Amino acid sequence: MSYDGLGPRAVKRSVAFLTAGVLAVPLLAACSSEEEVSKPLAGQDIATAARPLVADGGTLHWAVDTVPETLNAFQSDADATTTRVAQAVLPSMFRLDASGRPQRNPDFLESAKVVETEPKQVVLYRLNQQAVWSDGREIGAADFAAQWRALSGKDSAYWTARNAGYDRIEKIERGDNDLEVRVTFARPYADWQSLFAPLYPKDVMGTPDAFNDGARRKLSVTAGPFAVQQVDHKNARVTLVRNPRWWGHPAKLSEIVLAAVPRDERAAALATGVLDLADIAPDDVRRITLASQTGADSPFQGPAAGRTAAKALRSWALLHGSDQAAADRELHARRKLTGAMARWRAQQDALGEIEIRKSLEPAYTQLALNGAGGPLADERVRRAVARAIDRQELAKLVLKPLGLPVAPVGSHLALSGQDAYADSSGALGGQDTEEAQALLADAGWVPGGPLKPQPAEKAAGAEGKKPAGKKPEGKKAGSKKPEPESTGGSEGAYIVGEDNKPHRVAGRDEERDTGDAGPRPLAQDGKQYTDNHLRQGGAPGAYAPKGTAAPAGALAGALAKDGKPLTLRFVLPSGAGSEPLWNVADHISRMLERVGIRTEVSKVADESYFKDHIASGEYDLALYSWPASAFPATDARPIYAKPVPAADGSLSVEQNYTRVGTDQVDQLFDQAIATLDQDEERSLIRKADARIWAAAGSIPLYQRPQLTAVRKDLVNAGAFGFQTPVYEDMGFLKKGVTRPSASPSGD
Repeated sequence: MSYDGLGPRAVKRSVAFLTAGVLAVPLLAACSSEEEVSKPLAGQDIATAARPLVADGGTLHWAVDTVPETLNAFQSDADATTTRVAQAVLPSMFRLDASGRPQRNPDFLESAKVVETEPKQVVLYRLNQQAVWSDGREIGAADFAAQWRALSGKDSAYWTARNAGYDRIEKIERGDNDLEVRVTFARPYADWQSLFAPLYPKDVMGTPDAFNDGARRKLSVTAGPFAVQQVDHKNARVTLVRNPRWWGHPAKLSEIVLAAVPRDERAAALATGVLDLADIAPDDVRRITLASQTGADSPFQGPAAGRTAAKALRSWALLHGSDQAAADRELHARRKLTGAMARWRAQQDALGEIEIRKSLEPAYTQLALNGAGGPLADERVRRAVARAIDRQELAKLVLKPLGLPVAPVGSHLALSGQDAYADSSGALGGQDTEEAQALLADAGWVPGGPLKPQPAEKAAGAEGKKPAGKKPEGKKAGSKKPEPESTGGSEGAYIVGEDNKPHRVAGRDEERDTGDAGPRPLAQDGKQYTDNHLRQGGAPGAYAPKGTAAPAGALAGALAKDGKPLTLRFVLPSGAGSEPLWNVADHISRMLERVGIRTEVSKVADESYFKDHIASGEYDLALYSWPASAFPATDARPIYAKPVPAADGSLSVEQNYTRVGTDQVDQLFDQAIATLDQDEERSLIRKADARIWAAAGSIPLYQRPQLTAVRKDLVNAGAFGFQTPVYEDMGFLKKGVTRPSASPSGD
């Protein structure tokens, strides 16, 4: 798994960061209702072809990260492959379009709309009359009702990972005929379109035993263009075959084989024909691009060149006095190298039949700041970290070499192209070294302060009981994938932490040390001044006493407070595929060093990265990604909800791994989920995002690149972007048909 974005549909829908504080922030603005809807930064790149041009039959070998432990998407160990299988074999009432917006799925729905709002919200589904399960039974109200009962959270015998939305349903009943399903909500639910996606048959949802165990390794009853033939853990593959009872456009492919192949082995598997379609790393993009450019004048023209070089090397060794044994050893080593070169060259020749399709993934990478304790418990230090970072430079570092649009992400809750997107980053402010230094000085961190010998310390959150967190693969109720747009109309001023409560560090007993005078105002964008500044005539911000001398031997620029240096533990995954994150982290560390913040980089094993470090709070800074969601009011809530004490005394953080949150953010999410006015919901989501920005618990950096290697004759597949794949249209071009342009459709 690459952590240059943790793909939360592996983390299904779950995105949440926390915000806490007592800081004045600038006027928060969001888009006005008259503004233009944003567009995706990059279109999908799938080599679109009309169905008549696609051959009937063939097997698509598609790389995945894992063979899933369960085929039940509502269990905690469901992953991205679980989702991929569910999309191909199960009903989904709505699916996402190329802009990440939900659209009615006509294969299952003739219509779906809110037909009553008083006294209660009622949604009426009219099903496609041809929609049947693979055993011949019609899809109907009984399936909807069974899924609601299983996921409502009322029966603990069901081991469910999430129940958001289902817990708001009061009843489900048959309408005027078998094709109608009436869903009545006990409380209004704005994101009702997120429900029943996927929809499982009542055979799976009807009893706890069937739910917990029956759908883990097989799905006997399905309703999609494909059906599950086999889940083979021994050979690391899942085989999907055409569903003979499918009533929609027949699947072009005979089979789809989802093969678990490590990312560092995928280029070789593509070259040998083991794979036809695979997400790959940037280094493999360069290799495949080189393969298509290698000509006859290449210096590496196969084994002959290697043999000639080997003979020359042996002759040189003998001529210069090397003994025969040494020369033979040199020759043996050279022959081994020659063989490797020949194999590499053969692979390069084969990779000439592969092309790269690229877009931006519906997920963003962010810098997480753990606010549970240590220096980052002070929101001024978090804001200083954020103001020290040049997000545009980091986006350029990752995206420009790949030829993708360079733009930092402006929202925690949506991505450009989605309805809820608005760039609310102005609530925090852009890169400003002087302002970052002023914030640190205001928090008491001064250059060259005397340092006391320090015992080894753990990162924030490591003391006492560990906060109860879940790694992304273990989804919480209502969990989402973790993303904003330029601001327009005013939303009014906001003071971070105006919850009318004393400020406490989340999960800690001690209050922030504010001195006898109470909390001091915070300098904002060079416009607000403290009494300290007015007395001393310095730049905007608050400063240490004028004339404070650095002790002899102090490190230039190093910051200290109470004898402790300002050093943050930066935790990163160590596995293959994490190199892009290391590069980003290196640049962030250098940006922080310019303002006096030192970082201590710690690379940990992939398998322990989330469970033992992120979820448990054993870090100060970390990089990971959240997926975007079409339903942020539902899916983002657990990622940004304010942590609350659990019954056992630990801190319940849901998926808010930064442990920074406010009552106001929670209230905005609650209001957004309860309104049926789409404009009002969008406005509330944008307001919540602005407040999340202001608290500086997480800093969105860039949308993740989506790099997919594909056989040149494979069409309607590749870098899908936001869109749910249309599995029945994928296939290989008929012989003699000219391949369509592979340029992104959004270009």
